[in-house]
Amino acid sequence: MREWLFKIFIEYNALEIIIVISLILLVVMMLTLLERKISAWIQNRHGPNRVGWGGMLQPIADGVKFFLKEDIIPGHVDRFLYLLAPAISLFPALMTFAIVPFGNQISIYIGDTLVNIRFQLVDLNVGILYFVAVASLGVYGLIVGGFGSNNKYSMLGGLRSSAQMISYEIPMGLAIISIAMMSGSLRLNDIVQDQVVMWNFIRQPLAFIIFLVAAFAETNRLPFDLPEAEQELVGGYHTEYSSMKFSSFMIAEYSNIITSSALIATLFFGGWHVPFLHLLNLPIVLEEVIQIIAFIVKTGFFIFLFMWVRWTLPRFRYDQLMNLGWKGMLPLGLLNIVITGAVMAYLK
Repeated sequence: MREWLFKIFIEYNALEIIIVISLILLVVMMLTLLERKISAWIQNRHGPNRVGWGGMLQPIADGVKFFLKEDIIPGHVDRFLYLLAPAISLFPALMTFAIVPFGNQISIYIGDTLVNIRFQLVDLNVGILYFVAVASLGVYGLIVGGFGSNNKYSMLGGLRSSAQMISYEIPMGLAIISIAMMSGSLRLNDIVQDQVVMWNFIRQPLAFIIFLVAAFAETNRLPFDLPEAEQELVGGYHTEYSSMKFSSFMIAEYSNIITSSALIATLFFGGWHVPFLHLLNLPIVLEEVIQIIAFIVKTGFFIFLFMWVRWTLPRFRYDQLMNLGWKGMLPLGLLNIVITGAVMAYLK
């Protein structure tokens, strides 16, 4: 029994998986408070400030409220699909962070044993393709939730989410191709190492803008939250959901924001790399701590950007959303690949 448990926790990284998922859920809980505080700051008002010091315990109060709230299942829904949809949205959102490297691999001696510590759950040689593949599965939760709710508003929200995903997944993939062309690899660690001299947002500014805009659309955040536009669709795909089922959709959304922000930092801003850090000749453990902190700061900035944009820009019309994706970002993505290939051929 002991050997079996050891194999699960060591060989299959079960302990790391538990820790990372727990941290993501903890950060999601903190982001719910941060978003409300940022929106209050932008709108010149007070955010939550009653529960705990400065409202710090508000996420716990919200979590308790979701657990204790009456779980209503309308009689007209397709019960199986209705219950399945939140899980379909949640699991891909938690799985995509597995390939993100949040620190450099280090080797240290613990006693007489050399231990390799890798700050990444899975180091796939097609890591970025894994993200594109798994992240695209999350839209099925919205479609199934809209269809299973047996509600016209919900169905429209699900259809909008599928059309939006198709429209912006292609430009996002084109932006990723340009990065892969320059680094010569799909491994995120190789892409980070390729940015030691110069970060990709300087070498690939157009790809950065395309990926950033597509990330907003992929996470269904303003100004691209058409699948749930409350002025038009009440709540869209989650109109009929309450209690923890509704909370699961929100956890999936915030988890996607975390992963998208981490990928933006990894693909375009050097990931855990800190310029000129090696010149300080710091102990390897201290250097690794600084690199992890740098990665957290970069990711945190883009999480803040997601929230800032939500409370600043108005929502697009649906035709504007489609035109931007197909008539704007798709041709720009193709043009960027052509320019990247031409420049690489010229430099050779």
